Parts: sequence; C-alpha cells; structure tokens
Amino acid sequence: MTTSTDTDTEGVTADGTTRVTPTRVQQIVAQRMAHSRASVPDFTLRATVDMEAVAALRAEAKAAGDGPVPSYNDVIVKACAVALREHPRLNGSYVDKEFVLHGRVNVGIAVAAPDVLMVPVILDADRKSLVDIAAEARALADRVRTGSVRPADIADGTFTISNLGMFGIEDFEAVINEPQAAILAVGRVAEAPAVRDGSVVACLQTRLSLSCDHRIVNGADGAAFLMRVRELLEDREVS
Repeated sequence: MTTSTDTDTEGVTADGTTRVTPTRVQQIVAQRMAHSRASVPDFTLRATVDMEAVAALRAEAKAAGDGPVPSYNDVIVKACAVALREHPRLNGSYVDKEFVLHGRVNVGIAVAAPDVLMVPVILDADRKSLVDIAAEARALADRVRTGSVRPADIADGTFTISNLGMFGIEDFEAVINEPQAAILAVGRVAEAPAVRDGSVVACLQTRLSLSCDHRIVNGADGAAFLMRVRELLEDREVS
C-alpha cells in the first residue's frame, strides 16, 4: 500500500499490513459520507442519453479554436444548471425540517485529488457560457490536483456532478453531498446500439444516474429534471 506524504503511517505488522491515520480532510469526507448514507432516504433514477449532438458541438468548438474545447462533462454541467433553474427542488436542501430553495445555481464537480475527493464549485453556472464553464472547470480541477484549492473554491455548492466515465465506468450511484438535494453520476460516453427510424445503428451514448433526497424531491420531480437534462443534451440547447 502506498501512502501520500500528508498521511501518517501508524506501523506495519509482521504480515505486511499497514495501518494509516487518515488526514483531517479524509476524516471529514468519511464522516460526511457516512452521515449522508445513514440519514438521507435516497432513491436513484437512471436515463440513457444520446450524445451525438454534444459530440458535434465539441467538434465545432475545436475547429473554431476560440477557447477551451468543452468536455462532455462541461456540457452536462451547463445542461444541469439550466434544468436546475427550472426545477428548484433539485437545487434545494432539506434543513431543520424546512425546504431551502437556493437562489443561486452553484454546481459542484467531484475531482479526485491524491487520497481524497474534493468538490470545487462553479458559481452561478446557469448564467455562464459553456466556454466560461469549461475554462473555470479546468482551473478548479488544476487547483485541487496541485493542492492549491482555496476555501472559496469548495463552498456554497447547491448540486453536485460526479463523473467516472474517464475510467470506463458505465454507470454508478453517487452518495448525496449533504445537505444538497441531489447528485448526478455520469458514466462513460461510448458507442452503443440505438434504434433510429426502425433501424439499429451505433451512436454515442452515456448513462446518467440521479440520486435524490426523498424528503425534498419526489420521483416525479426527479424524473422531470432528468428528462429535461436529456432533452437539453440531445437537442443541443446549451451554449
């Protein structure tokens, strides 16, 4: 087992087992995830999304060369931000037996740093262009990975997106980032069979899994939001 420089090794047993004391950040993350699983009555909705239109959008952006080429995740961030404005329960929290509907749409993106997962936040993502989201997402991810993230970078999130597609994961369920009402898990974008005009063809698809806090979001709310995200992606209603 390899440990990072900021982790204290307690000792190695005769059979080679290593005992490690988690860092303060790791302890906080562990406590929050355990509390979320224990206290939030969650449910998960899944949808398959045709990503051909998004792929075309990215190709056009690359050809234009006017700025950073938006990743698939950047486009999903923008689609979620638009849908969150239209579906405020998904942009809310259940706190002290009250529904808190946030006035700003601040989308967190889960980023893996050495030995820890952090969620930097794109503030007011619904009001930013796709190019701005792409540039900000890269800057935030770089700061997380280099250990230069600032407290303001990880504050005030109202919704979270976790993407494991780059690791080849097809779909998964993410743990809600409490007290947020929901989290979207994104799988890989890859060719898969689809039916078009009565024929089976190959097209780029991804699988989205939306986990919701049932205390504030019911099934119909979650389904409407997820279908709106799919519509925005497939009809290319993002910019």
